[in-house]
Amino acid sequence: MEGTICMPSRYGRPIIMSRQMHARRLEGIDKNIWVEFTQLAADYQAVNLGQGFPDFAPPKFLQEAFCKAVSGGGLMHQYTRAFGHPSLVTILAQLFGRLVGHEIQPLEDVLVTIGAYQALFCTFQALVDEGDEVIIIEPFFDCYQPMVKMAGGKQVYMPLRPRGGSNLSSGDWVLCAEELASKFTAKTKAIVINTPNNPTGKVYKTEELQVIADLCIKHDVVCISDEVYEWLTYDGAKHVKIASLAGMWERTVTIGSAGKTFSATGLKVGWAIGPSRLIKHLKTVHQNSIYHCPTAAQVAVAEGFQTEYDRLGHPESYFQQLPTLFTHKRNKLAACLEIAGLRPTLPEGGYFMIADISSVSFDSDDSISQDEPLDYRFVKWLIKKKGLAAIPVSAFYSPEHGKEVQNYVRFCFTKEDSTLNAAEDIMKKWASEK
Repeated sequence: MEGTICMPSRYGRPIIMSRQMHARRLEGIDKNIWVEFTQLAADYQAVNLGQGFPDFAPPKFLQEAFCKAVSGGGLMHQYTRAFGHPSLVTILAQLFGRLVGHEIQPLEDVLVTIGAYQALFCTFQALVDEGDEVIIIEPFFDCYQPMVKMAGGKQVYMPLRPRGGSNLSSGDWVLCAEELASKFTAKTKAIVINTPNNPTGKVYKTEELQVIADLCIKHDVVCISDEVYEWLTYDGAKHVKIASLAGMWERTVTIGSAGKTFSATGLKVGWAIGPSRLIKHLKTVHQNSIYHCPTAAQVAVAEGFQTEYDRLGHPESYFQQLPTLFTHKRNKLAACLEIAGLRPTLPEGGYFMIADISSVSFDSDDSISQDEPLDYRFVKWLIKKKGLAAIPVSAFYSPEHGKEVQNYVRFCFTKEDSTLNAAEDIMKKWASEK
């Protein structure tokens, strides 16, 4: 029966535990897209353009800062301030206060977390109550949905859709203002946005953010703004923080990531920034779960940000150089995908590129379930038969809207040129076989 566990006893007879052992809030969220497809890519030793991490080293100044921190004496290996090391919350407040146009109090308005994941978890746990509705703009990073569910909230989905039938740029994926307005009710507690967006690469324009802001203010709703790719914009696209718009600082929690900022995803240093009246509740969740984050990593990130703060806007800034590097890699991957007949959507920001697979044909074998969405079947075929890993885009949508996007798959382009070259060789070979 469900939940039955057999355990040996001292007398050699099993003890049967028949009660349900798991909490009901976990039901329906046990599957994870990253676990499944990362393992599949490893099993077939595929070229991995699925997972969103750079396969090259972070900047030298950050590596040096980390080495300096871990060799900086005994206190670097002990507990630090629970809600963020003083040097890190100070520079975060200085930098983002400058960007938002609002004075940020480092000890009150900033919470340092174990990556952006924990910042999101704390936010949902702290602000979403049983029965609260949370509007999630699709496509969304897949942890939003289970985190809302675990908090007792109800997910309300609002999809971005390509306009005009021609989506050569991620900017062509847009919100319908009237449809969005219809999603707000008396039960709406929060809306979640992600800009630059994963997986499309969409960078929200000021006027698009203003539509969201006006609705948040009208309905007294909190905005949870996931901005982990904020420094990675291309072709003149400009990242705008929704917290910088009039009336939005007071109701926005902004999520950030040192891993995405400095190409060092293993650091697992993130943060939530917002008014103290909201952040204090996140701190309550944090102190009763994680309590504090690794000291040396925070010190290294603080020094990295200080370095960048001093040269912000200058050519030598890593925040200036990285988008230039990634633009080259983005264009290289787009050309690579076109070789095999895929139609890429050029992203304005972030790590990822989606591609339309509707013009290519493939023969999935019996090991791939025909009941799965098209993009799932294609990605499994691509890994098993071609040795190239990607991620199905419908995984970033609700079941009700996933069918609209099953012609798309996601690739990560923030890789070494040797990795992208290997992907190009696969595409050329595939094209020659057609």
